[in-house]
Amino acid sequence: MSDSLANRAVQAAPQTVAAVDLGSNSFHMIVVRDDAGKLHVVDRLKESVRLAAGLSADRTLDADSADRALACLERFGQRLRGLAPGHVRAVGTNTLRRARDADAFLARASEALGHPVEVIYGVEEARLIYGGVIQDLGREQPRRLVIDIGGGSTELIIGEMGAPQLVESISLGAVVQMQRFFGGGKITRKSWQAAVTDARLTLEPIARAYRDAGWDIAIGASGSVKSILRATGAQSADETITPAGLKSLGRAIVKAGRLDKLDLPGVSDDRKAIFPGGLAVLTGIFESLGIEAMRVSDKALREGVVADLLGRLHDRDARESGVLAAMNRYDVDQAQAERVAKTAKRLLGDYADENDDAYASGMALRLLRWAALLHEIGLAISHKGYHKHGEYILRNADLQGFSRTDQALLATLVRLHRGRFRADLIEALPAEWRALARQLVIVLRLAVILHRGRNPKLAPPVRLRVGKREIRLVGDSHWLAERPLTQADLDREAELLGRADIRLVSRTDD
Repeated sequence: MSDSLANRAVQAAPQTVAAVDLGSNSFHMIVVRDDAGKLHVVDRLKESVRLAAGLSADRTLDADSADRALACLERFGQRLRGLAPGHVRAVGTNTLRRARDADAFLARASEALGHPVEVIYGVEEARLIYGGVIQDLGREQPRRLVIDIGGGSTELIIGEMGAPQLVESISLGAVVQMQRFFGGGKITRKSWQAAVTDARLTLEPIARAYRDAGWDIAIGASGSVKSILRATGAQSADETITPAGLKSLGRAIVKAGRLDKLDLPGVSDDRKAIFPGGLAVLTGIFESLGIEAMRVSDKALREGVVADLLGRLHDRDARESGVLAAMNRYDVDQAQAERVAKTAKRLLGDYADENDDAYASGMALRLLRWAALLHEIGLAISHKGYHKHGEYILRNADLQGFSRTDQALLATLVRLHRGRFRADLIEALPAEWRALARQLVIVLRLAVILHRGRNPKLAPPVRLRVGKREIRLVGDSHWLAERPLTQADLDREAELLGRADIRLVSRTDD
């Protein structure tokens, strides 16, 4: 069989992927087989962990909650054994975004699951939720308002067909609202009104923008919204949540007075424990945005993660679009960035260890390319210290498709592409990325130096020879001799790297 036929056969073979959602209330896992674009759900698992309830006032995760979470991930990990690296994506949401000790927990969580666990920012969570929900409802009505109420945050998205246009993640969640207003399971008229008012106050800064944008159909996602639909007495998933239904439920929970006296159709004991909090959030949303009816989707974040993961496996990586959007927004010189990226990629080929998972999955090359494309993003602020400005932007901007770890890696590469080689910044990265990040930084620094003249026709005839004790930049015997400024730059770079115990030699001819 020819190579091209073999490649097509591999692409046509069914692929199994999985998504794990470490939510603030529940952990979910979905395993999906992709058979030539037709998705078949192979398995689903869900456990109530209530991670948000274990987050203290100083944002420390208590031991009992962490142990529950890790035990759950070990069970999920047993189901995921045998799935290839890169075919599983596990994401943490609001509670892990807020936790002070998140990094230590994530290391233990990754070990328990057997796959990396990463934290995503709120706007990225909203984008993924939208990508999951639009697979289910609203195909006939292109403009959608999607609401997802989690344990610690609520995501609101207005999108046109497949493209999110207005995206927010706000600090409103069913678990958090329960803790703030219904402590001890007691429900009074006063606490109920306070919980709804608090939701409306939180929504006030964004409500007008959403009302002005408008939508054709409102869609709710997540366990809280689904339980509210069931509690209204709905017999079918095609029915809707209405303001009248929410008011009736509000009266019912106030009348019950306590959680243990609530008797709601189709609401499990686990869900009942946070039901008033979720109901208060949705009631506040309806009142703030003027929603008249809401359909309910069975899909949410995990389905969006699966769609995004399959895109990565089929060369439709949303992160590439996020990088290009950032380049456009900050007016990056794309031609220069592409030249640097091309040379950096070629130099990395002399470094690469094909046995490394990051190389095998293509992540090393992609990360290097994105860093090269964005290495001058800080010029939008100032030329002086622009690598530091670039780091700040990339650590704090909303980059489509990127997790918090992805952005930290990208920001570190951009920070270190010039100036002092800060080994401490590399040591601050996850352990599994440190050695690779060191390599990526070195080739990016060299590529930037080689293209400092911004000559559009320049293709430096050089390559690296990497030894145990030194790195040699070698090439045409006359090339460097004809470029004394480049040689001076490389000599200065050798001094900077030498301070970090990295020996660079650039005068040896090939």
